[in-house]
Amino acid sequence: MKIKIKRLHREAVIPKYAKPGDAGMDLTAVRIDFSDLDNLTYHTGLAIEIPEGYVGLLFPRSSVYKTGQQLTNSVGVIDSGYRGEIMLKYTRDLESEKMAYRPGDRVGQIIIMPYPEVQFTEVKNLSKTERSENGFGSTGI
Repeated sequence: MKIKIKRLHREAVIPKYAKPGDAGMDLTAVRIDFSDLDNLTYHTGLAIEIPEGYVGLLFPRSSVYKTGQQLTNSVGVIDSGYRGEIMLKYTRDLESEKMAYRPGDRVGQIIIMPYPEVQFTEVKNLSKTERSENGFGSTGI
């Protein structure tokens, strides 16, 4: 699949797979916005054109534990109609001694996936299952 990508910053790094079989492609920071004390916004300097019927999902990298940060929205969603810069916003532990990412660091990853177009049908009853309505922790700890 080919996806159009535009550099918005001369130092922007085009995402690529690090190893065969990887699902996500690394995103690299070109600039950091510190204007919100509790959050850091990492700018990638990239914009993409995701085809209709697909979505871009932004995830933190597994190395995020070294930074004392968490992606604010757990998983970022880039819809096919968005043409702005890809950015990742992290909350940070202000008391942590851990270092934040810096420009040039890989700050997240993107996965491009197809999704079905869903139409809900309202019903009075749903089919029975073994799990039924058992929610949080219903399969054990």
